[in-house]
Amino acid sequence: MLKSWISCGQSVPIGLKWRSNSIFICSTVGVGAFTDLFLYALIVPVLPFMLEDRVHLPESEIQNTISTLLAIYAGASCLASPIAGVLADRLASSRQVPFLLGLVLLLLATVLLAVGNNVPLLAIARLLQGASGGVVWTIGLAILIETVGQENLGKTMGTIFSFITVGSLFGPIIGGALYSRTGYAGVFGVGIAVIIVDFVLRLLMIEKKVATKYMSTEQLNSTSSNPDATPTESSPLLPNTPLSDNLSSYRLAPSKYRITTAFPILLTCADVGLLTSFFIGFIQALLLGAFDATVPLVASSRYGFDSLKAGLLFLPLGGADFFFGPIFGWCVDRWGARLMSMIGFLWLVPALVLLRLPEEHAISEHLKVGHEIALYACLLAFNGIGLAIINSTSIVEAGNIVEKYWRANTDLFSQAPYAQLYGINSMIWSCGLTVGPLAAGSLRGKIGYGNMNAVLGALCGVTALLAALFVGRKRVKADGDSHTRA
Repeated sequence: MLKSWISCGQSVPIGLKWRSNSIFICSTVGVGAFTDLFLYALIVPVLPFMLEDRVHLPESEIQNTISTLLAIYAGASCLASPIAGVLADRLASSRQVPFLLGLVLLLLATVLLAVGNNVPLLAIARLLQGASGGVVWTIGLAILIETVGQENLGKTMGTIFSFITVGSLFGPIIGGALYSRTGYAGVFGVGIAVIIVDFVLRLLMIEKKVATKYMSTEQLNSTSSNPDATPTESSPLLPNTPLSDNLSSYRLAPSKYRITTAFPILLTCADVGLLTSFFIGFIQALLLGAFDATVPLVASSRYGFDSLKAGLLFLPLGGADFFFGPIFGWCVDRWGARLMSMIGFLWLVPALVLLRLPEEHAISEHLKVGHEIALYACLLAFNGIGLAIINSTSIVEAGNIVEKYWRANTDLFSQAPYAQLYGINSMIWSCGLTVGPLAAGSLRGKIGYGNMNAVLGALCGVTALLAALFVGRKRVKADGDSHTRA
């Protein structure tokens, strides 16, 4: 059997077949994303106690310091994402090395958080943690699309988002419980244990394009002739149709500027469909940030919930996402990002507006409070379904557009610029997570929680209209010039 695997004198890695299996690669990327969000959520509820007990900050400074540390995380992720994309596409034949380096940054951040006893050290830790998140999401998404292909990206991302939702949901609950029972040692011990498991998986993973180097010519020919074979780097993600049939309208004019010559992916950012997909991702992250910032405060002010009970309110919101994410991801692959974007954002319009139903003020009657809590939880689950519908639409549409630009302009792109694309996508996502809590907090303070959600619902309606106009547009060729139509 070993004779069928050759690598120009190189020894064949042990377990090459299962280590390069699509399921194992996707699982490794999913665990990486889970680790990033789990550690972020695990440490957040502990930060106030760290600042009070260890750093000895006055109570009046704790809120501002926490906001600053959260902003540092988001800013570092924004900066690291495009840089990671460029480095991954240009400096490495394999994405495994930068993928591992991202986890090293996360380990350093966790250690600094565990031992830090002043604000500058905690700020550096949050900086490293944000940079690690940018690297993980950027390179992880690039590995996914190279593994499963554009046609399977929706259900893959839907499944992975459902899996990592568990990390963001249970992270605060586990962090708070561990801190109350074991202190800092238990919290950071669990964090480091999760990192070790993630590191082993990333070390074992072998990318498809690396695995092909050990394949014999006969196997490569067999793979290319078998339509059901697992795709490799040499396998096209789109059907081999003539350029003039469906890709000529994606031809890019030669660039006159150095920056676009060096980074031709910037030329694709003039595509209104790609810009709309970025905007959809921004709104999706903004909504998540808005829920994170307002649900605990509403639970506390209305119902007198403590941190643990407030965290439990995220279960219906994330639970709907967990169960329905893979289903709607398959729907995106089957019917396209345009239809599912429209359905998802139109669904969210009434879902958000209905959050006005529970009363803003606290109510003393026990029975009525119980009914309101149940109603609020059901409405959060209703919103969770909408979030599940739009989970993968932005990523799938952006990948589809850039893939066509790449295939139509192989003279401009040395390889598929997926890492750069998802670096930009991750940067925009981080901006949405930053703007969401700030906008939601400001609106809730000025116009109330119900009106705040009405504004978010109106924003979702506008996003649904943009998706209908610009997502999934069909391009046609006429009179020698390329143009587009919805």
